[in-house]
Amino acid sequence: MSNRSWFYAANGQQQGPYPEVQLRDLITRGTVGADTLVWTEGMSGWLRAGDIPGLVPGGSSAPAFAAPGGPPSVAGSYSGGPLSIDFDILEFTWRTLALVVGLILIIPAPWVLVWYTKWIVPRIGVPGRPNLSFEGEAMTIVPWFFGFVVLMIGVNLIGSQVLSNLMILVQMALYWLFLKWFVANLASSGQPLELSFSGTVWAYLGWTILGAISIITIIGWAWVYVAMLRWVCRNIQGTRREVLFIGSGLEFLWRAVVAAFASIFIIPIPWVYRWMMQWLASQTVLAERSDYANA
Repeated sequence: MSNRSWFYAANGQQQGPYPEVQLRDLITRGTVGADTLVWTEGMSGWLRAGDIPGLVPGGSSAPAFAAPGGPPSVAGSYSGGPLSIDFDILEFTWRTLALVVGLILIIPAPWVLVWYTKWIVPRIGVPGRPNLSFEGEAMTIVPWFFGFVVLMIGVNLIGSQVLSNLMILVQMALYWLFLKWFVANLASSGQPLELSFSGTVWAYLGWTILGAISIITIIGWAWVYVAMLRWVCRNIQGTRREVLFIGSGLEFLWRAVVAAFASIFIIPIPWVYRWMMQWLASQTVLAERSDYANA
């Protein structure tokens, strides 16, 4: 057992130092996971715990070492820092109401959804990617959307409960397809980013079903949804920098409880939504991929 002292990053802040035996205990308890950024003396920068040989089961990559010194800035280790988002409350309110009405009316739903997405995406700030935009067109998703609507009508006419349950899975699969399409159509300064989403439909279905089941635990759903967010981020491919979600389940939980309570009063909903979106963005960071860092 090494007598090195370790630091780890949690919620964008440096934690430690901890003796290695204590760090391993934190790993055993799940406080530190394979995706948690860690550092010890002699390493050139922060690395994921799973990339340190022998630290977390399954780790294989060799860490880069440099001259001894203090741990580098946690924010600096994310190669550009966190994402951000901001928007005008009044504009958000009327656009969201228009989106809801469009979805209720069904027929204009694809066009309203794309219109809303093209508005909200440029409000997201990504380090090193100015003028983020969404270039998708509504006609791409029209066949998926109306195909699903026709299937739903047919299933309702047949009146089969089994088919109705299967349609729930089909709906989840459409959400997965929309996610792939959304990522593939992101652009910066008018140029496609050529990103892709590599997560499988089966994994997406598994996470969604697990999230639905976890609701019965009252609080466990927050950790499940944070884990799902991390899975989604890990599967965004096509960029030198890796997308990581570093928020914790506990943070997600208490914020969601506050948001739900405030939403009871109706009027605070837009401000609460922006507050939650800003937190989610701040917990989504960019880090150099280990395969590039070790090249």
